Amino acid sequence: MYGGGAFSREAAIIIRGEKEPRRAMPRNAFYAQSGGVTAVINASAQAVIETARKHPDKIGKVFAGRNGIIGALTEDLIDTSAESAEAIAALSKTPAGAFGSCRHKLKGFDKNLAEYERLIEVFKAHDIGYFFYNGGGDSADTCLKVSQLGEKLGYSIKAIHVPKTMDNDLPLTDTCPGFGSVAKYTAVSIREASFDLASMAKTSTKVFILEVMGRHAGWTAAAGGLAAEKDGDGPQVILFPEIVFDEAKFLAKVDATVKKVGWCTIVASEGLHAPSGEFLSEAGGKDAFGHAQLGGLAPLLANIVKEKLGLKYHWAVADYLMRAARHIASKTDLEQSYAVGKHAVELAIAGKSGVMVSIVRKSDAPYVWEVGEAPLDQVANVEKKMPRDYITGDGFHITEKCRNYLSPLIQGEDLPPFKNGLPQYIVLKNAAVPKKCKAFEVKK
Repeated sequence: MYGGGAFSREAAIIIRGEKEPRRAMPRNAFYAQSGGVTAVINASAQAVIETARKHPDKIGKVFAGRNGIIGALTEDLIDTSAESAEAIAALSKTPAGAFGSCRHKLKGFDKNLAEYERLIEVFKAHDIGYFFYNGGGDSADTCLKVSQLGEKLGYSIKAIHVPKTMDNDLPLTDTCPGFGSVAKYTAVSIREASFDLASMAKTSTKVFILEVMGRHAGWTAAAGGLAAEKDGDGPQVILFPEIVFDEAKFLAKVDATVKKVGWCTIVASEGLHAPSGEFLSEAGGKDAFGHAQLGGLAPLLANIVKEKLGLKYHWAVADYLMRAARHIASKTDLEQSYAVGKHAVELAIAGKSGVMVSIVRKSDAPYVWEVGEAPLDQVANVEKKMPRDYITGDGFHITEKCRNYLSPLIQGEDLPPFKNGLPQYIVLKNAAVPKKCKAFEVKK
């Protein structure tokens, strides 16, 4: 074993990344959540912890990073072994990130070597040999870089990416855990809003716009199309980032719909692009990953409808509501979220590293899927957008092919327990692991 003092010859062998010697105790694991959380990300956390506990001969303790990779850099670790089996099992019923998330992207080895040296310092101090990072595309990049610590800096660690993103934009996987529940929320919400609008349209509001998340990929907006099962059903209009916004065509579509049906519901992706290539709703500024801050698309579109068509409108922005809605989570999504966490541990103890757990679709009807793996160097920083044949020719709705893809992902319900009319969610102890290293400042 090795710690903060002098190293034995066997520890030195480990740091150089050579064949590891037999050790009396198994190495510990680090798990963290990154990026925007979802209604089911905690199911992946549950799976990682429960699966690790079933292999005490391979993995010692699971330390969670408080607020993602920041927890590793600042040595702010959580001892998940302090939690009961019942508390860990309750994670799958609880939305958001049980250990806190972050938006922090590791720069390249040549640009910020200090962060990688710090990771090794903390990992050595706590004998961490496994790294499970639960997030989207930017998180895949972080996990890839951690998997390269052995090659670049001589520290042996097995790093596995546990996929999560409500945007459904990771490549080499059929779908992304977190998306199915957001898709279900979107479809249910726009269906209910359509019923409401139809009730009032004769003498009141005739247009309703729901703005949903989706910067470059329109998967979430597309899910709203599942609510329209027959001609005339809402939403009658979907606006995708993949289709350049044409104001004249949009207004003609809305006008024709209102004249035919009496009302019109619209699902609009926040990442809608103007002909110039800019986001219609770019608000100025950047987030921690360097992405443009978006906001205000729904009222912008509503004003266009009012000024050009003179129609009364209402609008809403789903935002955090859609990604936090555990009360209407997809059971399929929940099962997949657990499965990827479980398989991540199985891959790591089998010696794999530098890969993402993937979901492989075997058939649409009946829906059959299994878990697989994909190389992280082909996943990190790559966005999977909507195929053009998933969008109708006029650019305003989904095709039957898209419906066949989306429909299985929203199937099933798995309600959380309710008390006094409200869902009951677990709040873990999140006991801190004693620090062994000097303080470290994380640069923004």
